[in-house]
Amino acid sequence: MFFALLPAFIPAARRSLDTLTEEEILALAIGAEEEDARIYQAYAYNLRDRYPASAKVFEDMAEVEQTHKNMLIEMFRSRFGERIPLIRREHVRGFYTRRPDWLVRNLSLEKIRQQAEAMEQQAFRFYTEAAKRVSDAPTRRLLGDLALAEQGHEDIARMLEEKHVGEEERSEEDESAHRRFILTYVQPGLAGLMDGSVSTLAPIFAAAFATQDTWSTFLIGLSASVGAGISMGFTEAAHDDGRISGRGSPVRRGLASGIMTTIGGLGHTLPYLIPHFWTATILAVVVVFFELWAIAFIQNRYMETPFMRAVMQVVLGGSLVLAAGIIIGHG
Repeated sequence: MFFALLPAFIPAARRSLDTLTEEEILALAIGAEEEDARIYQAYAYNLRDRYPASAKVFEDMAEVEQTHKNMLIEMFRSRFGERIPLIRREHVRGFYTRRPDWLVRNLSLEKIRQQAEAMEQQAFRFYTEAAKRVSDAPTRRLLGDLALAEQGHEDIARMLEEKHVGEEERSEEDESAHRRFILTYVQPGLAGLMDGSVSTLAPIFAAAFATQDTWSTFLIGLSASVGAGISMGFTEAAHDDGRISGRGSPVRRGLASGIMTTIGGLGHTLPYLIPHFWTATILAVVVVFFELWAIAFIQNRYMETPFMRAVMQVVLGGSLVLAAGIIIGHG
């Protein structure tokens, strides 16, 4: 029983494009157009509340795909009858694939635009390559027509975008997407990086100067960094579900905060893998210097904090924490 099911899961068991008949190629095209229409409808549904103008573009693109599907069905009926063979993308080796809805639901607007463009380009390449491998003249002509139709979709998409998304709407949507990126990734990640970089300075350097044992210092820094990352990640994810604040998925914010917190602490922990105490400590201090300036730069670049104020807040504050850790360690 087990071996009987294996072909369904092994990519090599898929049929080659060269073995498909004209009837099967047409059936495959019908299914592909139907699936693409559903994907555009899903894009429109997911964008409707945040970007209504772009949602309208994808609704119209879905209608275009449905029109092409209906034309293909009529062509199939006239040549092969009413029964359309069930053949899908996953049945054909090398056929372009589409990501399921749950993997594209939270994509950014720009990413969705790129995905839509890639869909049309992939479809064009498929029909072009299929035409090269088929010797039957009517089939080659059919595939060529489908390739030209797919190539024309990109022009249709541009016209629809010009129709529904003017300069003002485009600017507003891009600004909204940028704001969502800041709230979902940059802000939690920056908070985590600051917490991981600054809050771990005192315990790590206190342990370093108290023990002058690089391995013990590394273990303390590793535990402090990972522990802080887990704590920050869960705190960020739990305190705001993003529905009212509009800050996006709590899972994504939690991951951004937790990962950056851990990275912030590990930056000046890893040098203590070096067995020589003063070499490791000097390198760790240099890393701290770059960490603090990087935080100041991110604050200025993405949070629009004046650079000198960011330097005073982060670099000066971090230096004081570092000094406190060294003094405590010497004590």
